[in-house]
Amino acid sequence: MAAPLTQNKPGRAIALKTCAVFLFMVMAALIKAASDDVPSGQAVFFRAFFSMPVIVIWLWQQGHLHDGFKANNVMGHVWRGLIGTTAMGLTFGGLAILPLPEVTAIGYATPMFTVIFAALLLGERVRLFRLSAVALGLIGVMIVIAPRLSLDQTYSDAATIGVLMILAAAILRALVQIHVRRLVQTDSTSAIVFYFALTASVASLLTLPLGWMFPTPALAWTAPGYSALGLIICAGLIGGVAQIMVTASYRFGTASMLAPFDYSSMVFAMLIGWFIFDEVPTAPILIGAALVIAGGVLIIWRERQLGMDRSKSKSATAPSGPSN
Repeated sequence: MAAPLTQNKPGRAIALKTCAVFLFMVMAALIKAASDDVPSGQAVFFRAFFSMPVIVIWLWQQGHLHDGFKANNVMGHVWRGLIGTTAMGLTFGGLAILPLPEVTAIGYATPMFTVIFAALLLGERVRLFRLSAVALGLIGVMIVIAPRLSLDQTYSDAATIGVLMILAAAILRALVQIHVRRLVQTDSTSAIVFYFALTASVASLLTLPLGWMFPTPALAWTAPGYSALGLIICAGLIGGVAQIMVTASYRFGTASMLAPFDYSSMVFAMLIGWFIFDEVPTAPILIGAALVIAGGVLIIWRERQLGMDRSKSKSATAPSGPSN
């Protein structure tokens, strides 16, 4: 008999997911380190373009190249790519302005907006429990961003713009998740991953007239320009590997079990921010992040409970076989 496509190995699943989250934070750190020389549109291109070879090699090894290149809903991939590319560009722009832990904390608002959009756009029923969890998470986000939006001259206008960019990116990522829920009904996961990278590569080229950084041959290979390009090339390769590890993790564990490990990114963000960028998270960031994480975990727990209830309901209503 053929081996099953999925296996129940929670230890391996958690290890893969945690490593993927860490690599995504390393990728964000590389983008941030290069942000003084490389504009966010160019960073999006390198992040997407250099992840494609990694994705293609992985699909070839898994024997899924035919799935990876087969797009049943072409316009669905285009819209998913455009929205996701915009969110990525805004995130990279915010990374150039704000500390890494603050960007990470604000980004946790995505599940909150996803619940809201699921109710508005998909007609999903959202009861008091999940509404309360969303409210708790949004309060946490407001605590994080409140200092940036105040009239205190301690904070610059650029920081306020950075907060708005990350918040807009969180909203767009929530729209992407809603869109992907529809897209998975017609297309494979591998196709969604590949065509997002392709669309992001093409769409980001539109920012070329805005001023990309091109090091001249007269510069030494150790010059900052070449170093910055090397950083974002590494970011693309690492992002591709991280995406594969996320996908692989779901072969060994359920989504509801793995979802809370997304919040390990806050630990990695604080460590990287502290040791690499000399960034110390403030009290509002820590308090707000704790509330947002609490709200997110409650939403995940509730989704898991609803999934179990649906499974029980299906089992109870399933027709029984003929009696002997």
